Amino acid sequence: MEGLDERQRVGGMTTVEFSVEVDAPPETVWAIASDPRNLPQWDKHVMHVDLPEDGVRLGARYDVVMGLMGVQTTVHATVLEWEPPWRSSVRLEGLLEATVTTTVGTLPFERSMLRHEVTYRFRGPLGGFGAAGLNAMGGAQYALRHGVLAQKREIEDRVSG
Repeated sequence: MEGLDERQRVGGMTTVEFSVEVDAPPETVWAIASDPRNLPQWDKHVMHVDLPEDGVRLGARYDVVMGLMGVQTTVHATVLEWEPPWRSSVRLEGLLEATVTTTVGTLPFERSMLRHEVTYRFRGPLGGFGAAGLNAMGGAQYALRHGVLAQKREIEDRVSG
């Protein structure tokens, strides 16, 4: 089962969300989906992630280096919520201003529901360029769906492998 939603919010922010059932227990889904080092595998625009030495935890700050249509930018991330293995929320600041909330729910038979909600807007002089690039790729809904399905494949491959 999959679910996709997009809606406009106050202040020029847009929210997209996508949910998918995963054939793995919540702890396994969390271990993979909550690790920012995996982002380059799921999104070709993420070049690399610079994590703090003590890892991801509440209040941690890290950088995500992205490239889109020949332009490279660094997005600064701050962990706002960290409740393993159920929920996290990360604030992104830079060209992309966003809050990414990840939720993992328990389903019967060692399965899980993985849900991401992203509230975002592009900022600054290159913001219009970033938004145009995202739209040229199919929009935020497409990008989120593509990324979450890549997470699902990786998680299920690790469980079955």
